[in-house]
This record gives sequence, structure tokens and C-alpha cells, in this order.
Amino acid sequence: MLAAGRFLSQELKGQIPARVCAEVYGSLAFTGKGHDTDKAVMLGLSGYEPHSLDPDLVPEIIGAIAATKRLKLGGKQAIGFAPDQDIIFNQQTRMPHHSNGLKFSAYDADDQILAQRVYYSIGGGFVINEIEARQNEPLEDMRPPPFPFDSGDELLALCAKHDKSICQIMLENECAYRSRADILAGIDSVWTAMKDCINRGLSQEGSLPGPMKIKRRAASIAASMSAQSNVRDPLRVMDFVNVWAMAVNEENAAGGRVVTAPTNGAAGIIPAVARYFDRHIREASDKSSLDAFFLTAAAIGSLYKKNASISGAEAGCQGEVGVACSMAAAGLAAAMGGTALQVEEAAEIGMEHNLGLTCDPVGGLVQIPCIERNAMGAVKAINAARLALSGDGNHHVSLDNVIETMRQTGLDMAEKYKETSKGGLAVNVPAC
Repeated sequence: MLAAGRFLSQELKGQIPARVCAEVYGSLAFTGKGHDTDKAVMLGLSGYEPHSLDPDLVPEIIGAIAATKRLKLGGKQAIGFAPDQDIIFNQQTRMPHHSNGLKFSAYDADDQILAQRVYYSIGGGFVINEIEARQNEPLEDMRPPPFPFDSGDELLALCAKHDKSICQIMLENECAYRSRADILAGIDSVWTAMKDCINRGLSQEGSLPGPMKIKRRAASIAASMSAQSNVRDPLRVMDFVNVWAMAVNEENAAGGRVVTAPTNGAAGIIPAVARYFDRHIREASDKSSLDAFFLTAAAIGSLYKKNASISGAEAGCQGEVGVACSMAAAGLAAAMGGTALQVEEAAEIGMEHNLGLTCDPVGGLVQIPCIERNAMGAVKAINAARLALSGDGNHHVSLDNVIETMRQTGLDMAEKYKETSKGGLAVNVPAC
């Protein structure tokens, strides 16, 4: 959707073509229909944006395009658009910079190309074009932050030198590019979207899209828990964490709005752990600890993005659920008052025990094993934080060690285990 919006605004620049074609490659081609890539292309070309589109309107919008074979480009001028012909799933070609490649081409009435551009979805909701993919330098107008860091060790050294927490370092770095008020408002917006997603997921029933007709479980589990509210069970809180994570990823599987944190497939872990902290640990008057949770998680996520990957198509599910688990563990440890060393250890534990996790969605759908895997990742993140907080932060394996190990493991992992639905559960479990 974002790539289509960029194509309209930056390449077409108001031109009205006779036809627009989208061709998806690699991982996007193998799992694109299960990930609703075709729908996202049509929505983006129609002028919709992820943060503002009402998910309940999507079936009507897509249905109208399919029925009329016409699409309102940018929400304005209608052009011919036949989804079966104008969206091509090319499973034979892998683009040079990333497995998630997508090319838009616009043609005039004589079938001559008006504009064409390749984009890559590199994980975390980030979209770059082919020119940006060849660059490895910051934008010229980006001044350096006050506390730059490229590794976990550098981050810890900054915390020790300046007597600051990881979240303080991250906040001051962010303040180099926007105001403190805007940053905190942005965190509030993200947290609100996460809560809304959990709540919507807990209210939806029926089956998820796709041939497997997977039954949504979050709502029924939550109702059962509510009916047994007087049951004494020391592990009851874990049931809440499970159901919150599943609610988010059922929303993702159904095409609802989720927060990409760090990816859509792993979008349930951070919200579930944040709600666990919010509901079961946080003092009602303590707002800053939630800010610390998200700022710290962002700092850890940035290290994975810079030094390894947050893309299942590059690193397998260790790059999605593993990174989300690591981010959530660090965020929770920070929110609970952990030292920088304890936070770093929590992040390390969260990834260490997700190393080698493959991405093998059955039928290309983000359902099996993805929904339950988010529940497992959320519980694991909480345990990682508790383990780290039980010690003084001194440990043998550093976060940098585990990030590099994850990167190497991703390189060694066979392509069929990296979001192609060509290996693992995807070939051993029938999709219909």
C-alpha cells in the first residue's frame, strides 16, 4: 500500500495512465495472496493509507474493483484495472536487493511506459525504492543524534558514561529530529492503536479468510476466562497474555489494522507484553514507565535492523517473532526498573532462545503457525525479562553476540524456510 502511494505521488506525479500493472517477486510472490499483497496493491493505487483506512471497508472496495474491473487511481480518476491480469505473481524471479520485491509500471493508451519503479518491503513497515536500496548513507540533511550507537556494547557504554538509561538515550536521540511532545504523542498513538487492535480482536468471531477456514479463538477464550473469573490459578495471567497476542494476530490474518512491531507477522508480541505490564504491574499514575517500554524496545529493534534483519524473507521467523520477543523483553525489563545491563540481558535472552526459528506459513497465510507463535513469543519475552531482573545484568553472551549469530543463521537458512511456504509446516500440513 505504501509503495503504491509512493508510485502515484513520486513517479506518476498527476499523470493519468491508461493502465497500471504491479508485479511482485520472491517471497511476496510465494506468500502474497496469503498476506493480502494483491489487496494492498489495489488499496494503495486507490489512494488509501494503512493508518487511516477503515478495515471494515476493505471487502467493499476490493469487491467493487473486481466486479467492475475499474479502479479510482488515487481516489480520483477511474482507470481500467483487472486484478487477475494487472497483478502478476512472479515466483521465478528474485530481485537483487531483497526477496520482497515489487514493480509498478504505468502505460499510456499506446501501451508505452509512462513510469516504472521497483520497491522493496524490507521489514518493519519500511519501504524503499531501487535507488535507495543501493545507498548505505544517511540523508544529507540528517544531522547526527547526540548519542549515536551502532551496537549493544556502544549503547551500554553511552549509558555508563552519561549516567542515562537506554530509554533516555533513545529519547534524546529522537529529539534531534522532532520535539519531545511529538515523540511522546507518537508513542501514545502507537499504544492506542495496539490497544484498539487487541480489543477488536477480542470482539470478532467466525473464521479467518482462506481455504483452511481457521476459527478465530481469541474472543471465545476471553469469554471463557471471564466466566471463570473466580478460578484461582497462579498461571491465569499467562492466559491473558496468550489471548491478547492471538487477538492481534487474528486481526492481522483477517486484514485488520495492526502496528508493525517489528513486522505484521509478529505484531502481537509487543502489544501483549505491554498490556501485561499495563494491567498487572504498572501503577495507575505512572505514565513514564510505558514510554520507557516503547523507547527501549525501539532502541533494541534498531540494533537488529542495522546489524541483522527484521524480515522473515531474509532471516526466517527469528527475524520477526525473535526480534519482537527481544524488543518486548527489553521494554518490559526497562519498564520494571531494570538497569541498562539487565535490559540488554533481557533482550539477549529473548533472541537467544528463538535462534533458528523458521518462517513456514501454511498455505502462505499468516495463520498457522503465526498466531500461536505470537502467544509463545509474548510469554517467552516476559520470562526473559524476569530472568534478567533476577540477576545483576552480568552474563556471558552479549546482545551483539546473539544479533550476529541471528544474522549468520539467517544467511545459512535454506530459502524454503524464509517466508516462501515451500518448507517446514507449509509442506507437511495440508492447506485445504
